Parts: sequence; structure tokens; C-alpha cells
Amino acid sequence: MSQLHVAAEATSQAMPETVWALVSDATRYPEFGPWSAGGYRRPGDESEHGPGAVRWLRSSQRAYLRHAMLVEQILAAEEGRRLAYSVLSGIPVRNYRAEVTLTPVAGGTHIRWAASWDNTMPGRIVERSLRTVFPAAVTGLAATAERQSGQRA
Repeated sequence: MSQLHVAAEATSQAMPETVWALVSDATRYPEFGPWSAGGYRRPGDESEHGPGAVRWLRSSQRAYLRHAMLVEQILAAEEGRRLAYSVLSGIPVRNYRAEVTLTPVAGGTHIRWAASWDNTMPGRIVERSLRTVFPAAVTGLAATAERQSGQRA
């Protein structure tokens, strides 16, 4: 089956560690994106937010599915570099896999957030919404990390 894809990129003046602190912790997602709350149903196999962790995110009213509760499982976590996850429930997609990649660049971090899933009718409806959500989340992540870097300096 063919796949649908959504990706967004931004560069932040914050260092990878600052961006990672936000993107690796579901409780912090409301600080930068269209989520009203986030948390964990269970910790990861070897670390609280690492592989095996099951997290939840409640979308805010302006998000793709109003007040939807997403449940995701962390597949991989390379501190300061990469976070991969799948969606277990909350949006009507099959075989959803997303990855956030942080790459150090001169004076900051390049952020790339990308996802793919099966090309189904419900998946195409979700794609339309995620084409708006992903850029907003990445832009918000970059800006929030910069603000937090400035607060620490």
C-alpha cells in the first residue's frame, strides 16, 4: 500500500539539548504546539521517556481533531538527536510512524519532524490537517526553545 507523508522543518538558535528537553517530554508539548495536555501511561523500557514509553496528548481546540486524545508509543530515542514514535490510537491512521530529527548547525539546531502512514480515505483526511499542524508545531518548538535559551543566559 502506498504511503502518505507530512514533514516540516525549522532552524532554532537554541542548542540541541534545549530543543530535546521539549520534544522528548510529552508533558511539555502544550508549551509549543496545538496540545492542551500531555502525559505518560507507562514509562519506557530503560528510561522514563525512552523506547517503549506510551504517552498521550490531548489536542487543543485549534488542532486537527478537536479535543482528540492521541496515544503514541516511543520507538526510538537518541538523546539530543532523534525521537521516533507510532500512533496507537486517537486518529484514524494505519501504520503511522513519525520521527523528529535534531541536527546541530552553526549557532543552533535544525529540526525536522516527519511522518508517514498508509494511504487510506481516513488517512487522507488526517493528512490535510497534519499539513497545518506539523509546520505550526515545528515553528513553535523552535521559538519556545529559543525563548528558554534566552531565559537561561
